[in-house]
Amino acid sequence: MPEPSPAHAGPFALGTFHDGAAAFPGLVTGARVRDLRDLAGSVRALVEDWHARLPRLHELAASADGTWHDLARLRVLTPVEPGQILQSGANYRKHVVDLVAAEKESVHGATPEEARADAEKMMDERIRDGVPYLFLGSPRALCGPYDDIVLPALGEQHDWELELALVIGRTGKDIPVEDAMSYVAGYTISNDLTTRDRLYRPDLKAIGTDWFTAKNADTFLPTGPFLVPADFVGDPGDLRITLRHNGVVRQDESTKDMIFDIPRLIAYASTTTTLRPGDLLLTGSPAGNGAHWGVFLRPGDVIDAEITGLGHQRNTVRSHA
Repeated sequence: MPEPSPAHAGPFALGTFHDGAAAFPGLVTGARVRDLRDLAGSVRALVEDWHARLPRLHELAASADGTWHDLARLRVLTPVEPGQILQSGANYRKHVVDLVAAEKESVHGATPEEARADAEKMMDERIRDGVPYLFLGSPRALCGPYDDIVLPALGEQHDWELELALVIGRTGKDIPVEDAMSYVAGYTISNDLTTRDRLYRPDLKAIGTDWFTAKNADTFLPTGPFLVPADFVGDPGDLRITLRHNGVVRQDESTKDMIFDIPRLIAYASTTTTLRPGDLLLTGSPAGNGAHWGVFLRPGDVIDAEITGLGHQRNTVRSHA
């Protein structure tokens, strides 16, 4: 069930809810949800006409008209159905420095000081001369912010990766960096789960990583609770990302640590694919995943996750059996 705190930023947010009979788009103001079926059939339909709809959403948030529900009585679903999901890999400086330094120590015999200095130099060069690393996720992996995470039958090292996700609000191709933020409708929370021991294929070493198998199991992308309009979020380059695993803080980092910021991610993605309203772009995960701690998900575990101004997720882990 929804948690009362921390709340979303701004006077309202959008979400998709189920009242026991049907799913519907809703406008959230505090503990109440205004049914938006008289305005649109889905949150994605609202986003497809985002800049025209936004003034009307402000009006509805300030009005008592329409059908209102108690948030606590509704099931909270993934806020928007994306046309495509773009995911950023290796996009937090400290996270990548930790990974590279560990490899240099274990494989190449460098001292901790040498390894870290080399890794930091590599990241500085990447920030200056490199480009983002993006891959596609499956919408079938999505689940709600309070749904159970179901561990697949295969694999043992099931890991968390909490991420700031943005929702595209305008169609665009070859978007200039300086215009990129005008294509963002809003933000939400995504936890990009990964089965690490299924990430590399021993039978196809030359191909590399198997993103489909490792990251796209059913329920492996808890997303939500809400789509918070970009105007309410403030600086997305200065939000706090915090994840607790069974009450222990595992990730706690600012989005300031991104290697490639949101405008560069959007611009880069749009050189290959046309971005359309409702598309979801995950911006990468900071240091502190399970592999770092040597701890992986087991049935009965509870993950609590939050990002400044975007609300809170709580997922219980269970076995496929």
